[in-house]
Amino acid sequence: MELTNGSLLYPSLGHMEFGLVDFMDENDTNSTTGEQNGMGCVQIHVPQELFLALGLISLVENILVILAIMKNRNLHSPMYYFICCLAVSDMLVSVSNVVETMFMLLNDHGLLDVHPGMLRHLDNVIDVMICSSVVSSLSFLCTIAADRYVTIFYALRYHSIMTTQRAIAIIVVVWLASIASSILFIVYHTDNAVIVCLVTFFCITLVFNAVLYLHMFVLAHAHSRRIVAFHKNRRQSTSMKGAITLTILLGVFILCWGPFFLHLILILACPTSPFCNCFFRNFNLFLILIICNSLIDPLIYAYRSHELRKTLQELILCSWCFGA
Repeated sequence: MELTNGSLLYPSLGHMEFGLVDFMDENDTNSTTGEQNGMGCVQIHVPQELFLALGLISLVENILVILAIMKNRNLHSPMYYFICCLAVSDMLVSVSNVVETMFMLLNDHGLLDVHPGMLRHLDNVIDVMICSSVVSSLSFLCTIAADRYVTIFYALRYHSIMTTQRAIAIIVVVWLASIASSILFIVYHTDNAVIVCLVTFFCITLVFNAVLYLHMFVLAHAHSRRIVAFHKNRRQSTSMKGAITLTILLGVFILCWGPFFLHLILILACPTSPFCNCFFRNFNLFLILIICNSLIDPLIYAYRSHELRKTLQELILCSWCFGA
């Protein structure tokens, strides 16, 4: 059984791409760079080594973010707990990509003979991991947006509203819901309703975040006038900085995952259209964008948070000294 990126891995990538396992195999995903078919579609080849390299880099980055948040007590707050979970979601993408790509490379070089049954089980596990990643990422982006909203508009009551216990409860509920829904999506992957649910969830989260951010940025200035104490104004400024950071994260998420969700929409809208088939042929490019999202997010955390950046520098320095 041939292993190809986009046919073994990713929810709705391996299972839900209207049978993209078959679709990608039929169209030979691993074509040469710039290859054209009879319809004039350009199919760009993405080396498997690139998938592996990006996966390893993003895996290391997200592990460092998680360790930094665990190490620095100043980062032990609900927002950073949610950011830590977002890093775990990104790490799931990295781990699944690295595992899948290593299997492909070993298989291509004749170093591994995978039984089809084992391959299907591995496929299911990876699909659940990736589906959990996308669902949890969207959920935690909404959670962080709600946290920033409460911080800005209910600043005096924030610590009584968003307690550590409630934050932990939210995290547990999100992960349980993400894993459960992912398993259901994989079990019923042949039903188009699964794709409809994913696209609908994506659109709902975008609208939810857009409404909250619009309200925050339009009314934040007016709200800040109600808080006259200097340290409260400082907290307001810090909260707005957090809101801006999450706006950047959301924008990057949309840019990196948008083509994949467009892919799902086209599966429902025009599965046999020549134009859509040309779009489907470059599916590996969309996978690269998804991996890049996992790689870019830690850079955003570090750039926007001085405290996190300082802790990351300490971790890297300690690792370098230990290695030396």
